[in-house]
Amino acid sequence: MDALHVALIADDDEFFRIALSFILKTKLGFTDVIEARSLDEAIERLSERDDISLALFDLAMPGMESAASLAAVRDVHPDLKVAVVSASSRRSDILSALSAGINGYVPKGLGANDLAEAIRAILSGAIYVPPSLAGRTAPSQEMESAPATKGRPEELVHRAVEFLTPRQREVLLLLVQGFSNKEIARKLRLGEGTVKIHMAALFRSLRVRNRQEAAAAGARLLPMAERGSR
Repeated sequence: MDALHVALIADDDEFFRIALSFILKTKLGFTDVIEARSLDEAIERLSERDDISLALFDLAMPGMESAASLAAVRDVHPDLKVAVVSASSRRSDILSALSAGINGYVPKGLGANDLAEAIRAILSGAIYVPPSLAGRTAPSQEMESAPATKGRPEELVHRAVEFLTPRQREVLLLLVQGFSNKEIARKLRLGEGTVKIHMAALFRSLRVRNRQEAAAAGARLLPMAERGSR
């Protein structure tokens, strides 16, 4: 099958997945559309196949707490076109997603033809930005001028641990226990590619550079997060 004709839709709204799948097939020529209902499931689907050329993510689905996970997907799958298709029109969501390096942010409120044109532009190599941002300050400039998030680095990382997906917390716990990616994959019954994406997401969320730093941060912060949830 031609790799250009396989897409992934990650959204917990079944009816929207059906509608978007129909658009991808009838208007954009995709012959196979894979569906996922959560971020973890989407990551697992991506690790199972190497012929997916487009991945569309909703920001409100289970497991999607921030755009950092999308940045991790881009890190592991650099040739994959990654875009958000979301009902949110908040500028903070749009700018956060674009700063993660995605290929576009498509509002769900677009009509079928406009939505297809937006995705077509992304497939052609353009970075699609909603009309609400057109003619305004460039996203990169606006991000630079935005006020910095308040709080000490340790506090920010502690908050990041609280927002990890259940699967990411499992991966981090096993990393703290000293297991390798292969062993983690076997214990959680995941592909090694899936674990690699979760690991990349953990590095970004915990603001660390390698497995050793992630394990050290996890050992320090996971008990704190457990105490805070009681």
